[in-house]
Amino acid sequence: MTTLKDVARASGVSVMTVSNVINGVPRVGAATRERVLRAIDDLGYEVNLTARRLRSGTSGTVALVVPRADHPYFGELAAAFTTALRATGRHLVIEQSGASKEGELTALSQARLQMYDGVLLSAVGLQYADVDRLQPDLPLVLLGEKPMPPQFDQIQLGNVEGARLATAHLLARGARSVALFGGTAAPSDGGMQDQRTQGWRAAHEAVGRTADDRLLILDPGDLEMAPSRKTIRDAVSNGLELDAVFAITDQSAIGVIAGLRDLGLRVPQDVQVIGFDNLEIGEHVWPELTTIDPSNDWLVAQAVRLLERRMRGDHGEAEHLVTPVSLVERGSTR
Repeated sequence: MTTLKDVARASGVSVMTVSNVINGVPRVGAATRERVLRAIDDLGYEVNLTARRLRSGTSGTVALVVPRADHPYFGELAAAFTTALRATGRHLVIEQSGASKEGELTALSQARLQMYDGVLLSAVGLQYADVDRLQPDLPLVLLGEKPMPPQFDQIQLGNVEGARLATAHLLARGARSVALFGGTAAPSDGGMQDQRTQGWRAAHEAVGRTADDRLLILDPGDLEMAPSRKTIRDAVSNGLELDAVFAITDQSAIGVIAGLRDLGLRVPQDVQVIGFDNLEIGEHVWPELTTIDPSNDWLVAQAVRLLERRMRGDHGEAEHLVTPVSLVERGSTR
């Protein structure tokens, strides 16, 4: 078994320095910290979290609770959190909630939290009232779409503004019939789909038009590529006339492009398409996907700052932040 002495020898520092890096002591220089972390990776050193918590009261581990770890958006988010937390000497553990209330509550249960110093929770299944009743013993930062109780730090995506920006871009590029793929016919839980539908409507109102509900292609039940491809193909085959699509996620947008091509329609010449998330895969489809960037780097930096603040014992007023958004213009729009 690799020991602290092995890591110290491999990185050319003292055992105390290795311990400081593992425990997140801030006085270690960035270059030294990186050298030690590289040696830890190379040697496969594993921290005994139970012993560490008993000894110091902390584990140096943060949990990120997401609906699905295999979803590209959450995968990219987890990678960014891993890098950001590693710079502070902390480790990331990913918990999957299945986007259910039960899964999210289980991830927050005391039995699971005993090994964590703090939790980053992407709340999907939990509603306002559920969260309002929570009394977590560990620092908690909420990530997600729905407004949450004011006593918790929260970072929301700029869904309304992003959707407005996406739809406005299509309208400015000459589109007359902008379909919304994955929207909602009526407000439900105030989540992502509700908010992005609101932005779609707002963009039409801003140019003196009313969004046509006949152009609402409701959530097909799965916003991934394959079902989105079939859903758009069926909608157009059944007579839906459109010249642009705002798909509320990049994955669904990529499926939409494939479905339109199945019907012999060209993107962007016949139908323009824009997504939301700025996933890396969007740069590697043809045409490259125009999308909304939700500023995940900003989200990660702010979430880590808030969590570090709580882990230091700061009990000040909670912060509620909304990410800035921007348009990334590529080849799927004119």
